[in-house]
Amino acid sequence: MSSFVSPEQALSALLREKDRTLAAAESCTGGLIAKRMTDLAGASQIFMGGVVSYTNFVKANVLGVPQALLDEHGAVSEPVARAMAEGVRRITGADCGISVTGVAGPDSDERGNAVGTVYIGYADEKGAACRLHRFGALTRTEIRERAADAALALAAQMQNE
Repeated sequence: MSSFVSPEQALSALLREKDRTLAAAESCTGGLIAKRMTDLAGASQIFMGGVVSYTNFVKANVLGVPQALLDEHGAVSEPVARAMAEGVRRITGADCGISVTGVAGPDSDERGNAVGTVYIGYADEKGAACRLHRFGALTRTEIRERAADAALALAAQMQNE
């Protein structure tokens, strides 16, 4: 029997232990985080929901990301990742929010961000944080999987701070 614990299983255990809830705002991962969280039995106790905000319109009009941030920094940026995490937390009522915005490929984005550039945001009652990952020249699927893993790991790490 395998003793491997997935990032979503580790995060789920921490959220349950601390009686906290999570929501996700996803762009380049396209709902992968929500899928992985809801694959777990009893997910409704800890996972409030998610928004796949693949376009700037949804980032601004659903998550409440200020249009000025999108215009100035672009969707693939630290300020937007933070605002996405704060927005999904606010609209779902979750204790903490995570977000992923990046370039999964096959081409760089309109601002020249390289394929594999991913910003992961986290927000809770203490504020917001962001981590930049450069996953490099992987396949689109590999970038999305690694971005989801990194977001779940960041959320788990923040539960212990």
